Amino acid sequence: MKRFRKALCPIVERLCNSLMRKGRNNGKKLLAVRIVQQALEIVHLLTDENPLQVFVHAIVNSGPREDSTRVGAGGIVRRQAVDVSPFRRVNQALYLIGTGAREASFRTIKTIAECLADEIVNAAKGSSNSYAIKKKDEIERVAKANR
Repeated sequence: MKRFRKALCPIVERLCNSLMRKGRNNGKKLLAVRIVQQALEIVHLLTDENPLQVFVHAIVNSGPREDSTRVGAGGIVRRQAVDVSPFRRVNQALYLIGTGAREASFRTIKTIAECLADEIVNAAKGSSNSYAIKKKDEIERVAKANR
């Protein structure tokens, strides 16, 4: 294991890796790559823009700028608001986009590729019906309360 090695990994591949979760999809990278490929094609059809540029906008919009951490002193644990590093912002954004797509497609007719495309487009717009944007706002609201 090497620290920050994943910073060298392409951003689309990291999205594929974040989709390989939850037991039955664990380790199936070819499946994840195909899902992301279909999702990016759907994004292109929905927006008529470069899907990678839309994906980058989604990551920028869905990474929380402020978070809260636990600070313990003398047996008393309280939460303290902290700024989020750029690296963690990207990691959080990828995690939230992947989780939102997975939850949206669970027990519905829509495929995960369609749900991932919707999540990316909504996050790029900054729309509030995106899972990643909702979670980001919630995290920042909690951090603001803990200032």
